[in-house]
Amino acid sequence: MAPPFTGPKNVILLLFDSLNRHMLPAYGGHEAAIPNFDRFARRARVFDNHYVGALPCMPARHDILCGAWDFLWKPWGSIELWEDGVAAPLAREKVVTQLITDHPHLFETGGENYHVDFTAWDYQRGHEGDAWKTAHDPSWAGAPLMGRKHMPYDNSRGWFRGEADFPGPRTMASAARWIGENAGKHDRFFLFVDEFDPHEPFDTPEDYVKIYDPDWDGPPLIWPPYGRDCVKRGVISEREGRQIRARYLAKLTMIDTWFGKVLDAIDANGLWDDTLILVTTDHGHYLGEKDIWGKPGVPLYQTIARIPLMAAGAGVAPGRTPALTTSVDLFATLTDIFGASAHVRQRTHGASLMPLLTGAGTSIRDHVLAGVWGREVHLIDPRWKYARAPVAQNAPLPMYSNRWSTMPTHQLTRQQEMPLPDARARLGRMPGSDVPVIHQTFEAGDRVPFWAYATFSGDHLYDLNSDPGEQVNLRDSPVAAMLAERLRAALEAVEAPHEQFARLGFA
Repeated sequence: MAPPFTGPKNVILLLFDSLNRHMLPAYGGHEAAIPNFDRFARRARVFDNHYVGALPCMPARHDILCGAWDFLWKPWGSIELWEDGVAAPLAREKVVTQLITDHPHLFETGGENYHVDFTAWDYQRGHEGDAWKTAHDPSWAGAPLMGRKHMPYDNSRGWFRGEADFPGPRTMASAARWIGENAGKHDRFFLFVDEFDPHEPFDTPEDYVKIYDPDWDGPPLIWPPYGRDCVKRGVISEREGRQIRARYLAKLTMIDTWFGKVLDAIDANGLWDDTLILVTTDHGHYLGEKDIWGKPGVPLYQTIARIPLMAAGAGVAPGRTPALTTSVDLFATLTDIFGASAHVRQRTHGASLMPLLTGAGTSIRDHVLAGVWGREVHLIDPRWKYARAPVAQNAPLPMYSNRWSTMPTHQLTRQQEMPLPDARARLGRMPGSDVPVIHQTFEAGDRVPFWAYATFSGDHLYDLNSDPGEQVNLRDSPVAAMLAERLRAALEAVEAPHEQFARLGFA
């Protein structure tokens, strides 16, 4: 008989940005040749109802690294004065922490302070918007930008001479190397591998592309459009859409190859017995589902909202769990495993996954809140998804921040991306904190952070059991009123800003 599961000594968390759940073999996917994701899944506990919380990239990382949904208070941003990233409480328990990443948002305006409390960090340069090189190498002829202006990637791309030079492979190689150099050297460790692939640009050596689209003879469509009805409106043709999807699959296959080297390092160093390995993502990426592309301003359909989570090692029995979980639960799990929960300063919204992994429980939550600041707010439970749209002019909109920064778009000016606070700003407080914070309320007619510029289509309600493809909007059914009241109660429970209730039509 196997000994009882007592919990892991170490944790390795691998986050693959924009990893589509429905393309993984563990979730029924057959499009992609990704044997190493399948290799991992065969020994893992697979979570069938894991969902996003705050979106997109940095808000999702805030969920994981700070444990709190922030999309009700701000659109994007750094670790603020009233909170700590997970490495800080772990350090108080003398856990060695390492960040290995090629994710540019962590080192741009808007992503400040996520790396600083790690014992060490390793940033592999040159992905997407990373301002790595100033001189363009003529070996890279460029690619159609799909409405974008010049991207820093165009200066970096010519410096990748072979597959091993791409940022994703370098990140995976660095992680495998770190495991080999550090296994057995520390009492306890937390390794966070934040891999930006398969996020765009969907750029790989051509051998990977030919697996999925051998007949394409046009320019490399590595930059997807962002929008709805892109084929219908003529933004791209159906044939171009197939090429973009093929390039995503090529990127997924390339990073799978290098993920295998990390699994090899775990094998070689005997870490399966005492280390919990988690594989997940921040969100999905639309590749033509409902003729939606990228991550535009639409409700959070399952393609982007229902995401993979798999856990293996340290005595975790392979299998599946139907329990509802979300990204903030990873923070709660990490602080639970390392005995650091008492050191957390901020109000958090997660619950530890440990009862699900040990068999001590079958459920840790009954709903998830999810959304993008300034857009619909979603309440998701095992059966229902309710997206509440703003009424009138999407106002008032609350903004709470002491850093007042957002993602560089490389398209807009800083003022267009994030208007500065004005004479109406006052000092407020975040729930559970006494730290003063700048609180600005944007009213109808104000220029607002660009995230809130979206076209809304009213409330959406889907029965995920009978309508997993989210084809039939039940917003006029009697159950809508019940779910609206549940959403209101959930917002009250997290002490959401009063402006959110007004914006969403809750009197």
